[in-house]
Amino acid sequence: MEQFRALLTASYGRHYLAQRISKDPLGNPMLGQELVQVSTPAKQHIGAVGDELLLESTSANQARIIEIEPRENLLYRSDAFKSKLIASNVDQILVVLATQPAFSPDLLGRAVVAAEANQIGLHILLNKCDLKDNLTHARKIIAPYARMGYPVSEVSAKFDPASIEALRPALQGKISVFVGQSGMGKSSLLNAWVPNAAALTQEYSVRLDTGKHTTTACRYFELPEIWGKDVHGKLGALIDSPGFQEFGLAHMSVSELQHAFREFKDLLGKCRFHNCAHQAEPDCAVREALEKNEIAPERLALFRQLRSDSKTADTQLQGISQAKQRWSTLTAKPSKR
Repeated sequence: MEQFRALLTASYGRHYLAQRISKDPLGNPMLGQELVQVSTPAKQHIGAVGDELLLESTSANQARIIEIEPRENLLYRSDAFKSKLIASNVDQILVVLATQPAFSPDLLGRAVVAAEANQIGLHILLNKCDLKDNLTHARKIIAPYARMGYPVSEVSAKFDPASIEALRPALQGKISVFVGQSGMGKSSLLNAWVPNAAALTQEYSVRLDTGKHTTTACRYFELPEIWGKDVHGKLGALIDSPGFQEFGLAHMSVSELQHAFREFKDLLGKCRFHNCAHQAEPDCAVREALEKNEIAPERLALFRQLRSDSKTADTQLQGISQAKQRWSTLTAKPSKR
């Protein structure tokens, strides 16, 4: 059977689609037009949109995964019991917020932590800025992130085309993934930047057999050729991830969490206690920075919540492991003498 390289460009549950990777006349990678249905060993959910794959043909436009190439990064969310892959090999996260409906500050904070932990760039897009009623409040929530150096762009996908056009340089040649709740306007942004996105979405839906559940699929859209490529011959793409309300980071250790808060980095190791939780311990450098308004209160509150989540997940997993061990002992057959 033929083996070939491909890019995983759509996922819905354990259903995947991929496109062949070939070379253009200049030797730059390019994607084929045909969508290949991809199967996984034992129907496992092991792939993420953005994965580069080695596939083996099983029939016309169908193949199975032989190998997933090493990933530069993997963005996913988790609780103590399960994880949900979002995308891999991305250059930046586009956190899409809106003035209406109200967005979750918690989800924004967690997306920033995930970006830092994976060394992925992050750009905050405040959409629907033509709706002025909640604009001031939205800006106030975003302000701490702007002060820390995260780029923030105010746009209106439907009523201010110039604001969308101005973001081209931030997207060109990069693999960007949308992250945000439902109703923030991710689809409007996608359609503004990728004119044929609606037709591609319909094709993905038919091939993945998602029915009406298109918003739960994750899909990869190349940016228009007219935008041009970067100096490395890279066209760039947008990955449209499903809207979600919670961004669990239970897989992150306490040490990883501390290093994922940009404003904490210069303070680590300066607390009196090496395992300081930044709660009520004396001589805590982080709380001292808080009192000097060098750290936003909501950011420290988020760290404490994530630390608690991590500890709770560890306890739950340990309990499950111990319960399985006890059950294994109880059900073990007695050895023959």
